[in-house]
Amino acid sequence: MKMEENLYNMQEISSYREGNRLEAKKAKGGIPNSMWETYSSFANTDGGIILLGVDEKKDGSFEVSGVQNADQMLKDFWNMVNNRQKINVNLLVEKDVTVEDYEGKKIISIRVPRADRYLRPVYVGQDPMSGSYRRNGEGDYHCSHEEVSAMYRDAYQLTQDRKLLKHRDMKVFCMDTVHSYRNIFNISHINHVWSKLDDEEFLGKIGAIGYDADEGKFYPTTAGLLMFGYENEILSEYPQYFLDYQDHRDPSIRWVDRLASSTGEWSGNVFDFFFAVANKLSHDLPRPFKLEGMMRVDDTPLHKAVREALLNTLVNADYYGRRGVVIKKYPDGYTFENPGDFRIGVKEAMSGGVSDPRNAILFKMFALIDLGERAGSGIPTIIDGWKSSYGEQPTWEDTHNPDRTILRLHCKNLSEVLFEKASGKDTVTEDTGDKTMDISAINPETGDKSAINNNSGNKKDNQTATNAEISDKTGDKMQMILDYIAKNGEVKTSDIMQAFGLKSSQSRYYLSSLVEQGLIEACGSNKNRTYKAK
Repeated sequence: MKMEENLYNMQEISSYREGNRLEAKKAKGGIPNSMWETYSSFANTDGGIILLGVDEKKDGSFEVSGVQNADQMLKDFWNMVNNRQKINVNLLVEKDVTVEDYEGKKIISIRVPRADRYLRPVYVGQDPMSGSYRRNGEGDYHCSHEEVSAMYRDAYQLTQDRKLLKHRDMKVFCMDTVHSYRNIFNISHINHVWSKLDDEEFLGKIGAIGYDADEGKFYPTTAGLLMFGYENEILSEYPQYFLDYQDHRDPSIRWVDRLASSTGEWSGNVFDFFFAVANKLSHDLPRPFKLEGMMRVDDTPLHKAVREALLNTLVNADYYGRRGVVIKKYPDGYTFENPGDFRIGVKEAMSGGVSDPRNAILFKMFALIDLGERAGSGIPTIIDGWKSSYGEQPTWEDTHNPDRTILRLHCKNLSEVLFEKASGKDTVTEDTGDKTMDISAINPETGDKSAINNNSGNKKDNQTATNAEISDKTGDKMQMILDYIAKNGEVKTSDIMQAFGLKSSQSRYYLSSLVEQGLIEACGSNKNRTYKAK
């Protein structure tokens, strides 16, 4: 990762403190051994600057002491950094090491870049397990065996999900999941030549199984196991595998809703988790009414951002790592956590243009059904979609020991903003742009596309009111509620309250009005009353 030129200002050096990317060394007697620990830690984290000839005072501020014979120290440094007995790799070029002058005293500035994943771990001496360091706050710490192993996994040219499982066969796959995937694939690729293949041939084409030339047999790949396997089969290859969705919108209870891969009530694989959770996450998001030709389009930049955040979490997870994938929904936003740190620098990833998923075959499988942004544009899609909708910047955090990536999509009073944004934009517009399918309208079991781009379902003529019939703001809100009921089936008053951020009295008013207009019907007594589209 290219480091910022303005990471520090020499004229303001006395005001600085040591931090995650800045380290001061007095270096009075020459190159200190501790400098190589910092070199390793910066290279294995996010890069940083080492200042030789600068002392840290008791209050934490810097004092320039200067180095003696800077030219000789430079020569010694270059000899050491190129000595494989001292450090395993030299990441520096001449411009990274400079001599600065501060009030007549010499300082050596060493800019250490973040090491490319192919070069990590960067370690001191001959033993990566004892010589690898990382940066945490203002100090260097020894990497655990787990962290070093994770860096070696990421260093391979081929991604970890390409591995052939030679002790397994097709029985590891949940065929219901495979057929759900094929149904959606057939929708995305009408009359595709692969649609005529049998299941084994099809799985070979998408990378779920691979051919072993020595044995002349096909075996499941780790990507196929993750995507389509049963949870108990996945655990035999990935003992730490765990997928967890938690809805924490009600602080009075532990969670409103939860879906975990370990329950044994469903397959527990990545594909089924993605579709179930994508729908749960997008459940409350506004769907402005717009047309593409004569078809309704409900896929917005906001929906794409949330969907991409979920997908990005799943395809970049290190499933050998601890704590699993955890998705949380709060009243003020979402968090997406996965084992494994960024394979490229965070700023580089945010800029886009570089695609380096940890599980490339898994990513390819999703891309084949029109899910996932290519060419490294996934993170910019998340940023643009969320920020344009709510004005708040998504945040990423890389933590270590164990390695973990955390994405936060935050918005104060999210439920109120969701409702106001939707009610203010629920007007008919023409659009001839992106035709990405609305996954919340797909039935993975059948691949039924009848509801795609037409969330109201349009099952009966009176089910969807026209703009002429509903034109004021109240009518707009009623149209949204009507669409919600048409999409979700039978609902309660509490569902409408939660989905649109309404009070109980407001929800009852809108539901009663829709009943009176004959657009929905009420079922059951007052206490247990539900509503459904006619």
